[in-house]
Amino acid sequence: MDNKKKLLLLALFVLIGSFFYFDLAHYLSLDYFKSQQQAIIQFYQTNPYYSAAIFMGIYILVTALSLPGAAVMTLAGGAIFGLVEGTIWVSFASTIGATLAFLVSRTLLRESVQKKFADSLKSINAGIEKEGAFYLFGLRLVPLFPFFVINLVMGLTPIKTRQFFFVSQIGMLPGTAVYVYAGTQLGQIESLAGILSPGLIFAFALLGIFPIMAKKFMEKLQARKVFADFDKPNKFDTNMVVIGAGSAGLVTSLIAAATKAKVSLIERHKMGGDCLNTGCVPSKALIRSAKMANYYRRAEEYGLSTGGSANKVEVNFAAVMERIQDIIKTIEPHDSIERFTDLGVDCITGSAEIIDPFRVKVNGEIITTRNIVISTGARPFVPPIKGIEETGYLTSDTVWELREKPENMLVIGGGPIGCEMAQSFQRLDIQVTQLDMSPRIMPREDEDISLEVQNRFIKEGIDLRLGYKTIEFIKEGEQNILICEDATGQEQRISFDVLLLAVGRKPNTEGFGLDKLNIPLNPNGTIEVNDYLQTRYPNIYACGDVAGPYQFTHTASHQAWYTAVNGLFGLFKKFKVDYSVIPWATFSDPEVARVGLNEQEAKAQNIPYEVSQYGIDDLDRAIADGEAHGFIKVLTVPGRDKILGVTIVGHHAGDIIVEYVAAMKHGLGLNKILSTIHIYPTLTETNKFVAGNWKREHVPEKIMAFLPRFHKWMRGA
Repeated sequence: MDNKKKLLLLALFVLIGSFFYFDLAHYLSLDYFKSQQQAIIQFYQTNPYYSAAIFMGIYILVTALSLPGAAVMTLAGGAIFGLVEGTIWVSFASTIGATLAFLVSRTLLRESVQKKFADSLKSINAGIEKEGAFYLFGLRLVPLFPFFVINLVMGLTPIKTRQFFFVSQIGMLPGTAVYVYAGTQLGQIESLAGILSPGLIFAFALLGIFPIMAKKFMEKLQARKVFADFDKPNKFDTNMVVIGAGSAGLVTSLIAAATKAKVSLIERHKMGGDCLNTGCVPSKALIRSAKMANYYRRAEEYGLSTGGSANKVEVNFAAVMERIQDIIKTIEPHDSIERFTDLGVDCITGSAEIIDPFRVKVNGEIITTRNIVISTGARPFVPPIKGIEETGYLTSDTVWELREKPENMLVIGGGPIGCEMAQSFQRLDIQVTQLDMSPRIMPREDEDISLEVQNRFIKEGIDLRLGYKTIEFIKEGEQNILICEDATGQEQRISFDVLLLAVGRKPNTEGFGLDKLNIPLNPNGTIEVNDYLQTRYPNIYACGDVAGPYQFTHTASHQAWYTAVNGLFGLFKKFKVDYSVIPWATFSDPEVARVGLNEQEAKAQNIPYEVSQYGIDDLDRAIADGEAHGFIKVLTVPGRDKILGVTIVGHHAGDIIVEYVAAMKHGLGLNKILSTIHIYPTLTETNKFVAGNWKREHVPEKIMAFLPRFHKWMRGA
């Protein structure tokens, strides 16, 4: 640290130390001002310019040192100088003081902070250089943080000092005027009756509504800025255009139509999106067939004869895959054009192109609209592995076209989709090799959860290759071979007939004009949205897989409510999307279901927790069903029954966890679950028993120590 910085630091230490040591805050309180009000006003009347200079000097010093008291001084400024003169003095004093605090922060801290957090601050610095004045103006007009915090933090950024001064001067002026006006009314109070004066009531009403008005003004200003280059129509063909008829798009359209809005739903392929056609519905149909095959093999466990070898099932693979298509066709009418047309949705088949924030082109026609909702979903990600295109690979989109049963299948991916597919095809008499870079499958779950499923996979014959790195696909004759490295770095060769990729999904953001509007994307490729699911343009929303952060059908439907309501009624009230309780399940066998935190997330976030656990192998119904395996794990706040998260691995885990989803959503703890009657014998008793385990661990020790003496006294012994 150079001598200049040392001297500045010493001066700050002396000034701030003196302020607190001599209790100077006492002189900056409203009580003190009221006690000296008449004397101060008399001094001002005889020495107006001298009084203004003293006032500004004190105000600048307080603000520059980030000391408490600026708000009281603003009120005092109104009481002493009146509205116009008080606003002038306070406005300039506050801006000068803020700029000095800004310069102090910049001199002492910016260099070291920028050097230490260089990587993290790159995007922030770029944003400040591009939109710094607008961000600062918004913070000044609608302060999300105390003004002194804004002064110090902005000093760490690249914003220019002159720009900081002038933007602060303009941005703080409306709020300053409101506070000064309130001060003029406070200055007129001579008795308790003055508290109820119309002027003072109006002043405080202004203080209350000003932040709301300022926020609305900033929203209008931002909208005007982003819409400046576009021609807004005088009238619109429709209230809302929804692009993509998956879960998010269907629910958005349904809500819009139910509220009597005119809505157009554009889908270029099939109604129902991935969930109906290539995702949830077909995968669960496949899982059911595979589970039935597994039960057939286990027939003797249940005292049944299969008429032959209990370990051999004749799988009609083509029939299994056709059954899946039949199920899709059965459910298809729920999401059909006919049904949604009857419900009031204008369904259009074609490729949408966003021309500008108010116009969407489809089939050669342009639709003008007040709002646009992007719900284009996602598609399977294909990793750039050498030779992969020659393998004829399948994904979760294309595997349903398979009719001829392969002898062996290589599944790359250890997440939910990879695990569900690997186990299902293994149970349908296909030898499956499952490969993943992670040292265990389901790496987002706790290790003991992963191992429970992993052990079942190994028992059923899946060849797990974990910690493997793919290198190249080659062909030797007709045989497909993957060259890879195992966890020790040794080269391995894996032969296969069919390759199934399940390594994640990529948001669909290309091909419909998104790039022309410069709508930003997140690092993972999803569309960047705010808490209201708005993009850069306040009338363009995004929901579902294309927006993230979760890629679940139920989350897409959840987001759809917010896009519909915020888009149609945001003029009056907007709602922030609520991600506080998001459940999910992997439908392997055993199933894995979770809501809230697990242990590895709690540790990563340094959140203290306690764990309560119950083994489902002890549950009567699980034993009767022949499914006595797995466990439930509940994380709670230490010493309290508040639930932080729940993970269940076991039979029907996805159904059992619903009670905890409701409990977390509505703030119910384990004591409430323990006191709830659960039907016997059911799998949901799991929830009651784990709550009982928590209760036993939290019985007050002093009371328990006293009880033997109490009971002895009651016996008269």
